Amino acid sequence: MGVHTLATMTWKEVEALDRARLVAVLPVGAVEAHGPHLPLLTDVIIAEGMAREGARLLSERGHEALLLPPLAYTSAGYGASFPGTVSIRPETATALLVDIARSLAAQGVKTLAIASAHLDPSHIVSIEAMASAIRSERLLAVAFPDITRKPWVTRLTDEFKSGACHAGRFEGSVVMAERPDLVREEIRKRLPPNPVSLSKAIREGKRTFGEAGGPEAYFGWPAEATAEEGRRTAAILGAILAEAVAGLTGR
Repeated sequence: MGVHTLATMTWKEVEALDRARLVAVLPVGAVEAHGPHLPLLTDVIIAEGMAREGARLLSERGHEALLLPPLAYTSAGYGASFPGTVSIRPETATALLVDIARSLAAQGVKTLAIASAHLDPSHIVSIEAMASAIRSERLLAVAFPDITRKPWVTRLTDEFKSGACHAGRFEGSVVMAERPDLVREEIRKRLPPNPVSLSKAIREGKRTFGEAGGPEAYFGWPAEATAEEGRRTAAILGAILAEAVAGLTGR
């Protein structure tokens, strides 16, 4: 068993994979503002770390893990007023995900795992809508652990559970571990905490980062982020993904 990267393989190499043990892993994120210190691709970087760690664990459990190229565009309405954020309609995201799943199923893939840490409610709904549609068609099994819900959320950091975790310590730590070259360190270390819970603001009906209390597009404690915490968090996210797959496949 092993971990395979689709983008660097030939079609002959993909053809030779054992379909009975194959799990396709799709990282999904957004191009979205993440404070003045983190790159727009932060959610994609986190999703790729989650996917890589999950694929490693799946391989250890006897699967052939196939890492797909990341999907970087989804609904990102909360950050839409910030330059650089690219948001698409939730139904567009759902349609794209459905087409990807159908294409994989046509090639004999039996299980698709979605790795995502982008927390926009519309994005989560779009993935759930895709999963529902694909399950109704009985094409393949879809594993999507929504990390905003139990039991997964209980495994994550205190900042994450507080809801003040957009571009703060939680996300900043993972980016520092995965892509330290993209973190604006001098800015990050000087940023004051913003303890406003974005999750609570969303439940209260706020529709933008500004309305929610994040005029600089960050929530949490960015100055406290560390690469060590980021490595631990990526490992936890990967374990969550692997466990979600195990719930479908039995291993």
